[in-house]
Amino acid sequence: MFVQPENWSKLSPQEKREARFASWMSTEGRQFASPEAEAQYKLRTQRIKDVIDLKKPDRVPITSFIGGYFAKFGGINPYEVMYDYEKYTAAWHKFNEEFKPDYLIFSGAFNPGKVFDILGYQVYRWPGGSLSKDVDFQCLEVEYMQADEYDSFIADPEAYYMRTYMPRAFSALQGWAMLPSFFASMELPMAPALMIPAGLPPVQESFKAFIEAGQAALEYAEASGKADGYLQAKFGMPALPGGFTKAPFDYIGDTMRGTRGIMLDMFRQPGKVVAAVERLVPIATQLGIQTATGNNNPFVFIPLHKGADGFMSDADFKKFYWPTYKAVLEGLIAEGLVPWNLVEGGYNSRLETIADSQLPAGATYWNFDQTDMTAAKKFFGGWAAIAGNVPASLLHTGKPEEVIDYVKNLIDTAGKDGGYALATGAVLDHTTVENLHAMMNTGRDYGVY
Repeated sequence: MFVQPENWSKLSPQEKREARFASWMSTEGRQFASPEAEAQYKLRTQRIKDVIDLKKPDRVPITSFIGGYFAKFGGINPYEVMYDYEKYTAAWHKFNEEFKPDYLIFSGAFNPGKVFDILGYQVYRWPGGSLSKDVDFQCLEVEYMQADEYDSFIADPEAYYMRTYMPRAFSALQGWAMLPSFFASMELPMAPALMIPAGLPPVQESFKAFIEAGQAALEYAEASGKADGYLQAKFGMPALPGGFTKAPFDYIGDTMRGTRGIMLDMFRQPGKVVAAVERLVPIATQLGIQTATGNNNPFVFIPLHKGADGFMSDADFKKFYWPTYKAVLEGLIAEGLVPWNLVEGGYNSRLETIADSQLPAGATYWNFDQTDMTAAKKFFGGWAAIAGNVPASLLHTGKPEEVIDYVKNLIDTAGKDGGYALATGAVLDHTTVENLHAMMNTGRDYGVY
């Protein structure tokens, strides 16, 4: 965990960021198997910091997100990834020992199935739950928040989420719908009345499930920590990123109203949508701060979904999506954190709006998917670090020589003068050994400055 200096409130955002980086980059208290591994840790943390600072590192860092491919390479199925931590660890180690990536970037495929089983999670389907053990998890877009519930959400997002959304999204937590306002405990005569619902069987069952899921989550965290700790100690691989949050619009559009619901709301009740996403700014910002601070890591992962080209017009992007998303970025930057934006889909029509945002230079990181990297370099070069965008389709169906040519062109254009990291455009589930080696080796050899 990052420990704030006593004078934290007096530091500038830049000074806070330097303090966070210094803590993350320090090898004090970290265990390494060899002096070489410790040296690699120092080199790799400095390498990504140079990219953020818009400098030329010794070479282009490689920061790809690996999804389910590590499991396929390791010979296990999606069910075993989510339920058998020993098999997961063996497959994860086998993948990293083979390809030796620069960083430990969490795999989107590794999730604790036991936790979801206990909670009765409704938003997703996963292998071993209602899906075959050989099928990756899938999201179901259901309107867990109804169109006429914006006022309740806007009045108190946390209360709405706990007492309305969660009982719908988690079948084991339906008892939480019976919980009263906790403000009832502010006076002595009122406190016992607050406790009465806690004695009701549905509420007690929900809290029992919540506690049981918490224990299962700790088991998952311990397994993940040991698996990554071994790799960091042996190879000097730093973990990236550390925190997590989302753009306010995506919180509502992804798993509350769903794509169809929120797109209709933008036309039928636009004022409610704007008010709702504005209420989420401090919540989204604080989540990013808490998670990054807890993991002693200056990077906050933000997967971007509904703001992509084709989801909404530029005018709607500027009205519904960008203002609150920008406010979250500003809040994270003010606390010395670096937003790690996974820009899914294409953002070709958004580049100018973002680049003209007056966010400070050298404060953000943008991993592009289907965005033109020449244009990204034009608008973001000298202002923000960029990464990407080796297509997952190329890595799955292309030939090694095609991958090599693509990576070299990326380095020549997006990597010119620094401020660039080589990465896949999307989380990688399908590829070949030859193609992934082609990408990694070309980045290491050709990406030297």
